[in-house]
Amino acid sequence: MPDLFGNEDTPQSKGGKARAEALSPDDRQKIARKAAQKRWEGEAEILRATHDSSNHPLMIGGQELPCYVLEDGRRVLSLGGMVRLMGMSGGSASRREGDRLVNFATGKAVSPFISNELLSRMKEPVRFRAPSGGTVATGYEATILPDLCDAVLEARKAGLLRKDQMHIAVQCEILVRALARVGIIALVDEATGYQELRDRKALEEIVNRYITEELRRWTKTFPDDYFTQIFRLKGWRFPSIPTKRPGVLGYYTRDIVYARLAPGVLEELEKKNPSEGGRRKHKHFQFLTEDYGDPRLREHLTGVIALMKGSRTWDQFRGMLQRVYPKVNSTLELPLDVPPDDNKPA
Repeated sequence: MPDLFGNEDTPQSKGGKARAEALSPDDRQKIARKAAQKRWEGEAEILRATHDSSNHPLMIGGQELPCYVLEDGRRVLSLGGMVRLMGMSGGSASRREGDRLVNFATGKAVSPFISNELLSRMKEPVRFRAPSGGTVATGYEATILPDLCDAVLEARKAGLLRKDQMHIAVQCEILVRALARVGIIALVDEATGYQELRDRKALEEIVNRYITEELRRWTKTFPDDYFTQIFRLKGWRFPSIPTKRPGVLGYYTRDIVYARLAPGVLEELEKKNPSEGGRRKHKHFQFLTEDYGDPRLREHLTGVIALMKGSRTWDQFRGMLQRVYPKVNSTLELPLDVPPDDNKPA
């Protein structure tokens, strides 16, 4: 029989109603929240960040501020990082950090100094995913931070801030001064052309910490477990002679290990230890410094082997590897699968 809206009951609809009635109020509330979250996330395109500060934290006023560059070129700051940086409390668990900042900006003290354009941008935070993927994150375009700080300082100057808000003004003053110093240095570097040299020097410092000028004596560095796990994940039969391993392992190791240590390390290793006729005279790890490069390599191998052991397939391992140890900026890209796979053991 049709309902008030003219819809006929069907076996499918009756089954759906029965299932819905069987759910507890708490379960129905959870499902509704998930649906609302999906609708909210679907309101805007979710961009991916191409770069983030995970390897080089941005420190301002003694605190870390996670930051990102999106695929459309926008510079974005973590919303949670901004809340902490400005000395604000996080609020209740049900309140989003963007709401916390908007509520502060629209309050009696600060709102007279917030432009309509700034308020509009604050009400529409940026939704994006980190370079390694994962859940959707929320942030503000980086230029909002100094604009918001200026408004807070103007409110303090006008004597409108409450006593419990004065500490936020102190934080904003620290931020504005720090950003001004960084800004003038960046402008001078760009105007004089020193920016390229500065970046080159920073890269040289990283490489020098990892790589030694003198060839180190060969010692066993790669655990047998590393090779055992690759054979298992690739579905290969382990060779009866341990030293008889397929040449393709060198390509995998290049990508799994050396391309993920630090910027410039792989390139410098391949300059010092070039491939001649498909073979190298030495092992890459013999060129790593004993006090820094070698310990970092062993630490990386320990983590990689743990990921291998926790993976059921080669593809699953590849996905976990990219999330946990993303490739550093490198002009030398090589896929983890090297076609054709003719070097696998019989």
